[in-house]
Amino acid sequence: MKNSPSKVLVIGATGAMGQHLVPQLLELGYRVDAMAAEPATSTNPALRYICADAKDRRVMRQILSEGYDGIVDFMIYNSGELVKYLPLLLNSTGHYIYLSSYRVYDNLEHPIRETSPRLLDAADRPLLCNSDDYSIFKARGENILRALPNRNWTIIRPAITYSLMRYQLVTLEAPDTVGRAAAGKAVVLPEQSRQVQATMSWGGDVARMIAGLLFNDRAVGEAYTTATSEHHTWGEIADYYLDICNLKAVWVDQEDYLDLIQQDPADFNCRWQLELDRRFDRIIDNSKVLAATGIRPESLMPLYDGLKREISRCPADHVWPVNRKMDDYLAAAGYCPHLGGGSSRN
Repeated sequence: MKNSPSKVLVIGATGAMGQHLVPQLLELGYRVDAMAAEPATSTNPALRYICADAKDRRVMRQILSEGYDGIVDFMIYNSGELVKYLPLLLNSTGHYIYLSSYRVYDNLEHPIRETSPRLLDAADRPLLCNSDDYSIFKARGENILRALPNRNWTIIRPAITYSLMRYQLVTLEAPDTVGRAAAGKAVVLPEQSRQVQATMSWGGDVARMIAGLLFNDRAVGEAYTTATSEHHTWGEIADYYLDICNLKAVWVDQEDYLDLIQQDPADFNCRWQLELDRRFDRIIDNSKVLAATGIRPESLMPLYDGLKREISRCPADHVWPVNRKMDDYLAAAGYCPHLGGGSSRN
């Protein structure tokens, strides 16, 4: 591996981690090509934005032909796409960082370590293990990298990562968290997750871990859970949202919750995300990534402070999609969605 790498391609550069990683790589002295689906510009001569479809192989080959010392890939490839893109990317750079997920882990060991059993290997769930669920195709991507002759890769497994416009709560995303809070509405959450331990990491911290792994000889051919070790129950995290943005939670049975969020009852992905992740205790041992990068645990952003910081950055005039099913459910149950979840019952 080169001692003085200079040029890095970040694919998916404007997401929760990429938006923090790009400036960190620039601070480290790298030249960065930031690839994203939406256009952007910069006056920094070391930064070039590329607006392109990373799933267009012709375009991707043309971009890769420019030559990169390192590639950090935040794209999501399903099982059929993995064999098309991973060998291409791996053969086009000196160091390739592959985005996997902490969702690959089963619920068999606490705290979770990089050697903890994966769902794909340990779960007695034939439908899941033969599906194209997120937790499964991420693990398949890891298997492909390990099977290829080149070992110039590093696997990262982030936990839930929050950032600007990424405000998660159980399986809900920003429109049903901060979006509902901005409209003065309550949110529906599954009772079965309330006491489950969850790990949420600030995007800036995860980006710092990735930057520390890039071109790090210690990281080659290794997997890392890039996350904080701080954990809280989903009930405690819901209380954080209540304190920060006045989002009131209504806890209901998970079957009622799933009816509100899944478009197709025959599609198990929403159920699997809930039952095989957000109902698993996700307590992380992050000592491996801290040792490889030299990051000190006390320098990581506390969850409450990070959520408050990122929620305060949310544009006040942003127009959020409306979850009518959740509004109707709350109204039928006797709650006033527009009054922050206060009961209308006498």
